[in-house]
Amino acid sequence: MKRVTKGLALVAAAVVLQSCGYNTIQTQDEAVNGAWSEVINQYQRRADLIPNLVETVRGYAAQEREVLQSVTEARARVGSIQATPDLVDDPAAFAEFQQAQSQMSSALSRLLVVVENYPDLKSDQSFRELQAQLEGTENRIAVARKRYIDSVQEYNTTVRRFPVNLTAKVFGYDTKANFTVEDEAEISTPPPVDFSRPDTTPAPAQEPANP
Repeated sequence: MKRVTKGLALVAAAVVLQSCGYNTIQTQDEAVNGAWSEVINQYQRRADLIPNLVETVRGYAAQEREVLQSVTEARARVGSIQATPDLVDDPAAFAEFQQAQSQMSSALSRLLVVVENYPDLKSDQSFRELQAQLEGTENRIAVARKRYIDSVQEYNTTVRRFPVNLTAKVFGYDTKANFTVEDEAEISTPPPVDFSRPDTTPAPAQEPANP
């Protein structure tokens, strides 16, 4: 009899947890964590490309010290932030992470624009391979961020909706930080740089020879 009573109590508890949204919160929380991990993986992939990219550019455009330094400093700033799973629960820490990644994107954009002035660098095989890897990584970042944004929006909607919001409050589940609209607009408009184009810069006109 005791076993039957205990079993019924467990079933009742499961039904209550399901109806109050607890299981839904757990599922969506795990989805957010998984999406966040992928965002971090792709940002790390980009950071890993930076040293070789900077050194390759330096070999052809050492005089662009300011641009190269800004990329190096932006990478160091990104690396100084501990992007743990708990970061998404801290709006201030998330904003710092987002700002650092945005600065990294801006520094890379400036670097790629500078490259346009160096035809030999643009045709260098190592640089072209790095540029292709960077382009692919940027695409993966955009996809990972979109998945994270969608997961957080679904989760935040759930924990705000009555009566699930009561369950969320009891168990300490709050809304999670998300990427801002301004930042999404920035990363969706990369600099118009096409390294597949041949260099079409006209040669400077020569002065006519004196008679």
